[in-house]
Amino acid sequence: MTHVTVAPDRAARLIHVLFVIQLVSMGAMEMSGPFWPIHLKALSTSSFEFGFAGVAVYVGPMLGIMLTSAFWGRVGDRTGHKLMMIRALLGLSLTQLALAFAADVWTILALRFVQGACAGYIAPAQTYGVSIESPLRRARLFAYLQVSTNLGSLAGAVSGGLILDHATFFWINIAAAVLCVCCVAAVALILPDVPVSKRVPATDPASGTAAASGARFSWRSSPIPGLLGVVGILLVSRTITQTPFSLYVSSMFGVGNWVVGLCYGMLSLGFVVSASLWARYFEHRTLPDALRRMTFIALVCAGLTLAAGLTRNVGVFTAIHFVWGVLLGATTPVLMSLISRAADGLYQGYVLGIAQSTTQFSSIAGIAMGGWLSDSVGLQYTYFFVAVSYVLAMVVILALRRERGAVARPQISPGQ
Repeated sequence: MTHVTVAPDRAARLIHVLFVIQLVSMGAMEMSGPFWPIHLKALSTSSFEFGFAGVAVYVGPMLGIMLTSAFWGRVGDRTGHKLMMIRALLGLSLTQLALAFAADVWTILALRFVQGACAGYIAPAQTYGVSIESPLRRARLFAYLQVSTNLGSLAGAVSGGLILDHATFFWINIAAAVLCVCCVAAVALILPDVPVSKRVPATDPASGTAAASGARFSWRSSPIPGLLGVVGILLVSRTITQTPFSLYVSSMFGVGNWVVGLCYGMLSLGFVVSASLWARYFEHRTLPDALRRMTFIALVCAGLTLAAGLTRNVGVFTAIHFVWGVLLGATTPVLMSLISRAADGLYQGYVLGIAQSTTQFSSIAGIAMGGWLSDSVGLQYTYFFVAVSYVLAMVVILALRRERGAVARPQISPGQ
């Protein structure tokens, strides 16, 4: 991965620009996010069509990103990640414009899938940030950009609601398309080009064909697959509550919708408050040390979600969600920085694209699992499933720690 020598003060300014662009573009996407069911209900011709579309409209973009992120990452490694950011933002703008004029459910679902497949902005933005930021501050970079995504989601949902109160759904999509075009202009005019990495693969003097096998060996010997597994299970744990959340809070505590929204927002608030602090805490730690501490975080998350499933006090439940959100600030951003650090000998864009695909797949799996378990086993057991999932994450982290410890120990032959 090419790292551009940028003065620290200029690098900081560019990272702030990335933060704003990601906040605006993610906010543009989330303007329509909470309100798709309302729009689809008006267009649906049957309850089955509405039920299917209500899930597919959210899963479709995630599926598109999951299937294409690694491909776009590889293209970015060859052509530059600034170009990939422009491509993604143009894709978002054009699909939002098309969605504004879409008049039937199936066209909307097709466009939402294409939106995910053509866009995928977060991975190239992360890779671009890695190329201009100091490697020592990589954890802070991932935390900062994820805070931007969370704040954008919150601002977008509020803005979309205000537009819908005074206009039609059409104008939400038009506004989102215009905002994405503004982001394209910002990327093109403000962010500098980053030279494309030119790797000369090592060759076997005997055969001249060791480059491919070397790449395969790098994957086998690196901690990246294990770290991706940990990221995936932690995201499944987080998203199990996504589908049944409002029903769970309403039925268990008998509260109004504003309290449901407050409880839901506590996770994001906790994350925003803590992510940068966790990044600083993990910044200089080795992989084994980081994994050891991540084990305890998974254990505490398991205990918190178990307590959330047992309590019948809405105040306690809300406080638990805030503390849970604080702990979530130490998971995905830190793990993504560890993956990025471990990928230094590989293509950053490709590896972070695979990581993005992993996060999308895990989110889909968690959402689907949460809906299925709450329907088949019982809504009241939702948080117990989350606790079990965190215990599983802890087991995977312990296994990865043991594996990396075995790799790190020198192998001494009997003759020595």
